[in-house]
Amino acid sequence: MRKALAAVALLAAAGCSVTGAAGGEGKTKIVIGYQSKTINTVTAGTLLRSLGYLEKRLGGKYSVEWQDYDTGAPITAKMVAGKIDIGSMGDYPLLINASRTQGIPAARTELVSVTGYNLRGGLNMVVVPPGSKAKTLADLKGAKISASLGSAGHGTLVQALEKAGVTGVEVVNHQPAVGASQLESGGVQAYAQFVAWPGLLVFQHKGRLIYDGSALDVPTFHGVVVRQAYAKEHPEVVDAFLKAQIDATRYLHEHPLEAAESVAGTTGLPAEVVYLYNGPGGISTFDVTLKPQLKAAHEHDVPFLKRIGTDFAWVDVSAFVNDTYLRKAYGPSYDKDLASTANPARITGTDPACGGQVTDPRTASELWPAGAASTRPAATPTCLLRQIAKAGTAVRAAYVPDTTTGTRWFADSSVWLRDPAAPERSRFLPFTTQDGADAYRTAHPGTEPVTYEAALKAAGRGGDA
Repeated sequence: MRKALAAVALLAAAGCSVTGAAGGEGKTKIVIGYQSKTINTVTAGTLLRSLGYLEKRLGGKYSVEWQDYDTGAPITAKMVAGKIDIGSMGDYPLLINASRTQGIPAARTELVSVTGYNLRGGLNMVVVPPGSKAKTLADLKGAKISASLGSAGHGTLVQALEKAGVTGVEVVNHQPAVGASQLESGGVQAYAQFVAWPGLLVFQHKGRLIYDGSALDVPTFHGVVVRQAYAKEHPEVVDAFLKAQIDATRYLHEHPLEAAESVAGTTGLPAEVVYLYNGPGGISTFDVTLKPQLKAAHEHDVPFLKRIGTDFAWVDVSAFVNDTYLRKAYGPSYDKDLASTANPARITGTDPACGGQVTDPRTASELWPAGAASTRPAATPTCLLRQIAKAGTAVRAAYVPDTTTGTRWFADSSVWLRDPAAPERSRFLPFTTQDGADAYRTAHPGTEPVTYEAALKAAGRGGDA
């Protein structure tokens, strides 16, 4: 890998670049690297491409070439070689991108926007086979765990293992799809990945969540990098890209189901999985602003990457982050929106089972009935269970927030507790992991375990078991 990177660095130093290269019909070509299945980047990749917003803003002067990859590493390698102008990737790959390019003037990159983020780290997770006896990370001692080295999922795994004091784990480097196959075949005992792979495996009943990245409580995000030299030469392209990304983000907020179906149709991912992350109240908050909390997370990650990666050069995060282009594209409300961490896309509406408006994002839940053109809001997870029990129709997907972390998850894959002392509409409490539920029970000894089926039956009777 070091030899390959050195080779592409020499190409970049020699001025081998796509900047100004002729596209079709004499147009100037722009090359964009993205990850279609990494659905936290859709506003700078999959969805943006399908909507055609960038091409519309550029007019007829440029031709856009979209290059799709499974991870951020090949995008970085091509940016080092000057063969990609704009790219999107996760937080750890962004820092590796900065490290690889900062010593090459023609390739040096800047972080110019964010696609989506989760302030607690919920975009990265660890799953095990459904029949695994493992309940916590400690149970994985001596196990083989699949991860994409240098990815956000890998970074979360290493930090989580260190925090839990777990040693003796072998991390096997796989592309996400290969690792998923290895988990299913028994080649590895666990799988640590970024959005949307953990949700996909759980939805397909091929995996069970054992660690929710939100437990780490370290922000994770994806963002957009631009080659600095390219941005200076073509500021109008960067401006058009960022405005198009803002347009795509607005579309995602205003048309969440349509956006999920569009991304699903392009990527082959189930729309229910896309909506888990990208829908209202989803695991990902889509907001392009370069928030100080995310910059602080990057500064926290630099020494960590330096420690675990022998060829990782130190990165000056302040020099890497450049919001100049985004401020211009965004307009006068930038500072106000920069200061806010509330999800702009919230679950709202009238709860058909419990009545009243859905107003609290900490408990707001959502039902997607089979064959329905819209979803139904629920004020609490208990109200959602009541809806499902009384619906009498098939459910396409049902989403609830983890009681402690707020991570949105599938209701039928959640771990449930019952609190007999709670108000009837708040009696059933969901958790993403058994570990999380056990910790809550320790702090709230009056609660008791209940299966999803039992909770559903009880909620249908009025909420009491």
